[in-house]
Amino acid sequence: MADHRNLGPSSPSSPSSPPSPPPRCLVTGATGYIGSRLVPELLAAGHSVRCLVRSPDKLRRQPWAERVGQVRGDVLDERSVRAAMEGVDVAYYLVHSLGTGRGFEETDRRAARNFGEQARAAGVRRIVYLGGLTPSGVPERDLSPHLRSRAEVGRVLLASGVPTAVLRAGVIIGSGSASFEMLRHLTERLPVMVTPRWVRTRTQPIAVRDVLRLLVGCAGLPYEMNRAFDIGGPDVVTYRDMMRRYAAVAGLPRRLVIPVPVLTPNLSSLWVGLVTPVPGALARPLVESLRYEVVCREWDIDRYVPMPSGGASNGSPDGPLPLDQALRLALRSHTAPPEPSDPLPTDPPWAGGSRRVDHRERVVDAAPEELWQAVEGIARGARWQSLPPAWALRGWLDTVVGGVGLHLGRREAAPLRTGDRLRFWRVEEVEPRRRLRLRSELPLPGPAWLEISVGEDGAGGAVYRQHAVFEPHGLTGRLCGWGGAACGGLVFDGMARNVAARAEAHAAVPG
Repeated sequence: MADHRNLGPSSPSSPSSPPSPPPRCLVTGATGYIGSRLVPELLAAGHSVRCLVRSPDKLRRQPWAERVGQVRGDVLDERSVRAAMEGVDVAYYLVHSLGTGRGFEETDRRAARNFGEQARAAGVRRIVYLGGLTPSGVPERDLSPHLRSRAEVGRVLLASGVPTAVLRAGVIIGSGSASFEMLRHLTERLPVMVTPRWVRTRTQPIAVRDVLRLLVGCAGLPYEMNRAFDIGGPDVVTYRDMMRRYAAVAGLPRRLVIPVPVLTPNLSSLWVGLVTPVPGALARPLVESLRYEVVCREWDIDRYVPMPSGGASNGSPDGPLPLDQALRLALRSHTAPPEPSDPLPTDPPWAGGSRRVDHRERVVDAAPEELWQAVEGIARGARWQSLPPAWALRGWLDTVVGGVGLHLGRREAAPLRTGDRLRFWRVEEVEPRRRLRLRSELPLPGPAWLEISVGEDGAGGAVYRQHAVFEPHGLTGRLCGWGGAACGGLVFDGMARNVAARAEAHAAVPG
């Protein structure tokens, strides 16, 4: 059954009637890379949204889940699609079968036909589809299965009888995008690369922020418009150029890229699967598609979906974001305010780079206030580390290379404040009696944070949560991350145990 709580009735507007309400939107693929980022953008634009999802449990992990309607189903199932289409003005088609094995082209063809037929029967006024750029002058039969299927799905929807806007994009720059994650992992892990010839192929990448802006804008296109649009950023580059520019933005040494002619697409996909965590079933069609030059042949979409008044925020006032700025946004610290290019909980496990995370949680037999006093003891020189000799050695080595070492860096009796130095940590944020976030000042190959929070367990006790994050940069960072993971469990478990023990000992003292 469809959930209609966010899709009320509407009626056509006339010259004398008030302005018509924003379009009512259906989003398929709402737990995917683009869909999970598009829904909050549509909501922010004032649209009402319904999602067609196979697994509602995945949707519940999104902060906006309670603000959208939901229909459980699949684009291959006529009944669920029919229910989802009821009362909808604009339907976003953001699903594909890429990476599901042989036969994905036929699956995509059937799904697109069913979607178009049900949209026409339900009186949907527009379909919006995000497809892929195709090379100029290459017959469709000679394209890779991935590009060929994307082109066919767009053609099926354009012929459905429902006015359709097909946006054709190349590499999308943003954390979680499969193409971007391939770029990230190849560049981070290989200072010297022997690569296939396709690294010389030109492409026109686009920031995910601009893709979302255009998708939202398509909801306001004239309803009679039925056509495809090429979309891309302002930079036309080779894949090799993108790797070198990624390295520059990420602060990595210049990468040496040596193209060789002997690596076929099959061998290339095996190579990518070996070097990166992107699944081989997904990497292979993407690698096959990189053989073709995909550059925008027009930019007509700008006439119908212009840049917002005043230009894009945080950059390019005259058009889409340049590549370097898109890369900077995709590589932002996880502590910064959220951006569409940031990782999301529903992204696949190989997205977001090779971040190392250690999470510890303990129920403590003490009041939350007493547990927070133990946390503050960190700042007063209390013995909270496990393996003290190892920490002392680490501090001495840091001093040798010009770091801060183990110096306390603050008055012992003073309350914690943002900016305080605690040995080789800096207080980045503090909420008294609730949360403390520290940033490492060690000369590591990548930023590191430690966040500690205190909560109630519902039975008079407290809950201690400890979250350590390291974002490795380059091959040295990866090696450091692997080495740290080997002993990090022992170190961080001991830390949580010591802080909890200190709180419980304080609670046991009468008065």
